[in-house]
Amino acid sequence: MNKKSSPALEQEFEHEPVPLSHRHSTGSVSAVWFGFPMILTNALFGGIITWSLGFWPAIIAILLGNLVLFAYVGSLSWFAGQTGMNFALQAKRTFGTKGYILVSGFLSTVVIGWYAFQTGLTGTVINQTFGWNALAVTAFAIVLYTGVTFLGVRALSILGMIAAPLFVVLGLVALWLISQQHDFSAVLQWHGSPAAIGTMSMGTAVTMVVAGFADSGTMTADFTRWSKNGKSAVIAAFSAFPVANVISYLFGVVIVAVGAAVDPASNGGNFLPILMGHGEILSAIACLFVFINLGSVCTHCLYNGAVGYSHLFHSKMRLWTLILGAAGGVLALAGVWSYFLEWLSLLGIVVPPFGAVMIVDLIFMAKISQHRKTSRMRGSAFTAWAIGSLCAVVAHLLFPQFGEAVIGLVTAAISYTLIMKVKSEAPASIMEGKNA
Repeated sequence: MNKKSSPALEQEFEHEPVPLSHRHSTGSVSAVWFGFPMILTNALFGGIITWSLGFWPAIIAILLGNLVLFAYVGSLSWFAGQTGMNFALQAKRTFGTKGYILVSGFLSTVVIGWYAFQTGLTGTVINQTFGWNALAVTAFAIVLYTGVTFLGVRALSILGMIAAPLFVVLGLVALWLISQQHDFSAVLQWHGSPAAIGTMSMGTAVTMVVAGFADSGTMTADFTRWSKNGKSAVIAAFSAFPVANVISYLFGVVIVAVGAAVDPASNGGNFLPILMGHGEILSAIACLFVFINLGSVCTHCLYNGAVGYSHLFHSKMRLWTLILGAAGGVLALAGVWSYFLEWLSLLGIVVPPFGAVMIVDLIFMAKISQHRKTSRMRGSAFTAWAIGSLCAVVAHLLFPQFGEAVIGLVTAAISYTLIMKVKSEAPASIMEGKNA
């Protein structure tokens, strides 16, 4: 098992479950997830939700969204901690030895889209805030983020230990600066902007919270497979949803509700502009914060994609980190990333049904899935996913006020359960197994 290898470049176990001898502490795995949602993007979204709904409705939407995320990511994480299996290995059991290629390849590509988006955003944010050349900053970010990801999951843990506290500290500094000119006693009475009333429903807000981490949340096993057991993995997931995710949203909620946001309709509760103009030291820290904060997102997404592609091509995670880091970087430098947001958000709606089917199959129907004969393509799993995704898309187009992400999750889970009951699959002789 190459126990003598450097801790920074330890095995990543792309093609097999992580053995117990190589598992990490609960704190280490939690740091990986805890630092992921502590991002400016969440403060931005939290502010936009508050701008549209008001303080208390925003709080309810954020809590509901995180409750869904915890149940969803926590379940997938529990199975990962129990088995040590990454997302690709889990998908192979549910969707088939060939069918998983479609699932893992799709999600691994989506997260690289997010990597490109956030990397390009790094250059844009630094350019708008400090006036530096956007392309040069983006190129530097590509090298930096790819290098950190190349070191492996331990590097993501260390980055999380830095990113999360720094986010909280600078968020509190921003609130302190705001308190010099604004009265926080009016925060609880904020009812939303008159111009934004009716533009967002509670269901839409909940979907925004869920969709924000639908992709990497579905691929949580790539991180939580390193946990010592299922309980440790659930704790790691809980540190992200609701703890870290709610905290990051709350900063945006308060900043908008107190009336201190800069362009809240589009910039939400992004507190970076508030930190500017208060001395060179704070500006330098804020600059470093941008790289660490957005870097936390980019490295996690790149890691997900690299683990997924390495399994698909029977290769190594670090090789695909370099390949995908460069490919996503080219998209970021070309400016294509700016066109990603809408379709990435739409894909975030159809991704959760994958996880819903896996949860039912691997956990609630474990006695069946554990003994099921190997199949190349499990049509029942894909059918249930298609039903859930179709319902989510229809809800998105016709009645988004009811929360399309949750609708997709629930309908996929129910569909798979009903399909399996109709097929009356048994542990031994299964029609799909006979076609292996």
